Amino acid sequence: MPTNNHQIIAYFSMEIALEPGMPTYSGGLGVLAGDTIRAAADLKVPMVAVTLLHRKGYFYQRLDAGGQQSEEPVEWVVEDFLEAMPQRANVCLEGETVALRVWRYRVRGVGGACVPVYFLDSDVDENSESARELTHTLYGGDQRYRFCQEALLGIGGVRMLRAARRSCLAG
Repeated sequence: MPTNNHQIIAYFSMEIALEPGMPTYSGGLGVLAGDTIRAAADLKVPMVAVTLLHRKGYFYQRLDAGGQQSEEPVEWVVEDFLEAMPQRANVCLEGETVALRVWRYRVRGVGGACVPVYFLDSDVDENSESARELTHTLYGGDQRYRFCQEALLGIGGVRMLRAARRSCLAG
């Protein structure tokens, strides 16, 4: 995060398509988000993006000989693509504090400008098992699960960006 007083756009999306090996999107919205971020980097727009770290992605879809669909989770090695960051954020959901750690991916533009993409991850030791699973699956679960994910993204994302800004100003 820059330490000056320039305005920075914070772009929040539940899904962002960045690389084929990163199952962090399910379709059109994620592709649009990824294209928006790449265009911002190409145009040197001062921007950061925030999303959730979906460790199990959306899903692999398989059809059997009878045409029946089955889904399997997509698991990927986060460390192969993302850099762990020191920032942390907490969000209170239903009376429980959910801790979030942050991972970063850098989108480089044609002129060398960079738009960082921050992934919020609730799969940390201090969280309960149900809280750890909140960022596992893109659009998984019921309305409650989705609402919790949206709260983590919105509230947790703002808190993480504030923490990042404070650490840049202090450092």
